Amino acid sequence: MSEGKVICPWHHACFEVKEGVQLEPPGLDSLPSFEVRVDGDDIYVEVPDDAEDSRTLVAPEYSESDERTFVVLGGGIAGANAAETLRQEGFGGRLVMISKESYLPYDRTKLSKGPSAAEDPSSLELRSASFYNERGIERLQAEVTKVNAEAKTLTFANDEMMDYDALLVATGGTPNSLGLEGEDAENVYKLRSLDDAQAILSAAQKGQKAVIVGSSYIGLELASSLQDLEVDVTVVAPEEIPFAKILGPQVGNLFRRLHDEKGTHFKLESKLESFEGNGTVSGVTLDSGEKLEADFVVLGIGVSPATDIFEGVPLADDGGVLADAHLRVADGLYVAGDIASYPDPVSGKRVRIEHWRLAAQHGRIAAKNMLGQDEAYGSVPYFWSGQVDLKLRYVGHAESWDEVIIDGDVDSAEFIAYYVEGGEIRAAAGAGRDKEMTAFHHLMRQRRTPS
Repeated sequence: MSEGKVICPWHHACFEVKEGVQLEPPGLDSLPSFEVRVDGDDIYVEVPDDAEDSRTLVAPEYSESDERTFVVLGGGIAGANAAETLRQEGFGGRLVMISKESYLPYDRTKLSKGPSAAEDPSSLELRSASFYNERGIERLQAEVTKVNAEAKTLTFANDEMMDYDALLVATGGTPNSLGLEGEDAENVYKLRSLDDAQAILSAAQKGQKAVIVGSSYIGLELASSLQDLEVDVTVVAPEEIPFAKILGPQVGNLFRRLHDEKGTHFKLESKLESFEGNGTVSGVTLDSGEKLEADFVVLGIGVSPATDIFEGVPLADDGGVLADAHLRVADGLYVAGDIASYPDPVSGKRVRIEHWRLAAQHGRIAAKNMLGQDEAYGSVPYFWSGQVDLKLRYVGHAESWDEVIIDGDVDSAEFIAYYVEGGEIRAAAGAGRDKEMTAFHHLMRQRRTPS
């Protein structure tokens, strides 16, 4: 607790202390508050027996006299936060949330951490259908093929068009492909959506052999959860050490060892050369010539920003959309989440970060700016990963560093690793040190990190 705020040490949601209003995600709701009475040295809190553990803020009544149309393109965490914030901040016009998926916005992070979550899609929903209906948030399942920033129009796959007064695009990422023959076989999967997770779960029967291509967070989280389902997992990746480019070799080797101990097989410094089988993949061949049996294959080789729908909008070299600190791209056009390339308030460098929590923040900020509030993104990125009983927390953003300073013992999974560039700490990764990581996050918010 600091400066009238309390921060959760697990996922770093931030709340105002007196009223419990949520200031930063993840999660969507605020905390309940109860009456406090001070009597001398004693403090009494009256908590009703039927007290809820969270509370949903009541949105103001929206007015149909407002003739504006605001559109949120994307049904992920950024889009869900944006739509909710628009109503919460008093937008009274027509509000449409468009998604290619038929599902209500759901918690995508749980798909790689445990595909079994896909058995009950309703358990993943962020909000109920009635929540959106009560707030006049229209949900439209459709595919948008073009965004014309100058004309302020959307074009759908059926060639119909929609005008907008303000638009937030939060289309996320598209899973990368290897471009190999056989990649479209029925038992070769990518993990991005709930449907993908359900297909992988169906394939993940006890004793099956799975090959995961890529040692990304998604790939190794999935490896860990498939091991829990008693699937025999082999990970193929070109790196010598998993996560070395993101976390450094010491922390990367910790993940490698823990996965080894759980039974995951690794074929590192290797690339997939070809798929074997006819129609259904029966195995893979590596660039070394080694063949691996496989009942199914999952490609976890990252994503690319889904930005091919933009017309007349400048893109960054990596395909992200160039936005300012307010996530504004053009008049009435905003972006959020995986596709947003924006100036990092700490380093000043332009960044594009694929974090769930950051996407939620982007959605809230962009929504406020759609309403003319002029709020710049000024917070600090944070993400977490759960693999092989290890909970990693990561604060900040460091694409490169001069040195890594370790506080604690990496081998025993109780440490903080500080990533230093130009004499400044750009980021920190930690395990078993949740309270300290939370405090460090707060220092980064205040721009008070030590040299």
